Amino acid sequence: MLSDLALVLNCGSSSVKFAVLAPRSKEMLISGLVEKIGSSGTRLIYHLDHGKIINSLEGASYDESLNHVFKLVESKSEWINHLKAVGHRVVHGGEYFKSSTVVDKEALEKIKACIPLAPLHNPANALGIEKCMEKFPNLPQVAVFDTAFHQTMPKHAYLYALPYEWYESYSVRRYGFHGTSHQYIAEQAAEILNIPLEKSCFVTAHLGNGCSMAAVQYGKSIDTSMGLTPLEGLVMGTRSGDLDPAIHLYLAENLNLSLKEITDILNKKSGMLGLSGISMDLREIEEAANKGNERAQIALEINTYRLAKYVGAYAVALGKLDALIFAGGIGENSDVIRSKVIQHLGLLGFQLDEKHNANNGKENRGIITAKNSTVAIVVKTNEELVIARDALSVGVKK
Repeated sequence: MLSDLALVLNCGSSSVKFAVLAPRSKEMLISGLVEKIGSSGTRLIYHLDHGKIINSLEGASYDESLNHVFKLVESKSEWINHLKAVGHRVVHGGEYFKSSTVVDKEALEKIKACIPLAPLHNPANALGIEKCMEKFPNLPQVAVFDTAFHQTMPKHAYLYALPYEWYESYSVRRYGFHGTSHQYIAEQAAEILNIPLEKSCFVTAHLGNGCSMAAVQYGKSIDTSMGLTPLEGLVMGTRSGDLDPAIHLYLAENLNLSLKEITDILNKKSGMLGLSGISMDLREIEEAANKGNERAQIALEINTYRLAKYVGAYAVALGKLDALIFAGGIGENSDVIRSKVIQHLGLLGFQLDEKHNANNGKENRGIITAKNSTVAIVVKTNEELVIARDALSVGVKK
């Protein structure tokens, strides 16, 4: 028998990810996405009843794509009868939102007010909310923010050394992202390691095409690597991560490009793609490195060196370190990246267990380090579950 369900919607600039979940049992009834919206190759891909289904939606607009998702969800009458809320991933909540919230007219306006801080994401997030308000007028629409988990950072962690009035007038500060993932994997690691969350100190690493790290003390974020935007921090698939801010002007003058064009390159053509010249896909880079490609090899070294430096910095911020947590597509699956990072961390007491690392810790509760080592653990993240859980807990009156 089905329990209360939540529809989870993650609207991007050219894609819509969706899922229907039962948070109480953690059951995923359907998950999928519409990709390449409004262009050649638009298609709906979803997983249902242990099968993968692909439907062509050639050239479908954003509205049409969302309608296909709604139609698919409505095709299961038992889901509709148990659907209690819609949870929306919203990338940027600025300083308005410190937790998930039911979206009313006022909240929607604040989400739109954050568009200058996330111009690629928040417009699509807001559109998804508006469409769901029309389609499901009797269901609470709950916004779950990437930035909310990091709102517990102290001022000394989130302020930049800039004229203070820029923070006051233009909200220039570090916000951080991937908050739902950092929150979830910290909770899971505490449970696996039998450490009370309120007494734990973790460095969390969400590593995918976008990568970020956080210092999570007693279940709360006290620092994180991404900043005002997702460009700051670690080396990512196509993003540069940390760099000298004067590079913008230097390159703009030498390449005769605008600052906007330089920013676009730093976001879309840099990172592992720019370094390797091969791909943003880490699997392809690892394969090339194994074959002796020097640019692929140095890309891996830069990536993992930067990761290890952040672990050291966050160990200082935390005061103690119960575990380093790896999550995300790369964190959960790349034994090479984990191995290279841990090789840098001997000073902090890390010692890799090669066997457990090779199988992603699956035979050892996710733990990939030796018995007397500081713990490094692989935890499978589940951002959809966090969004669904919040949608019901925040949106449904008890």
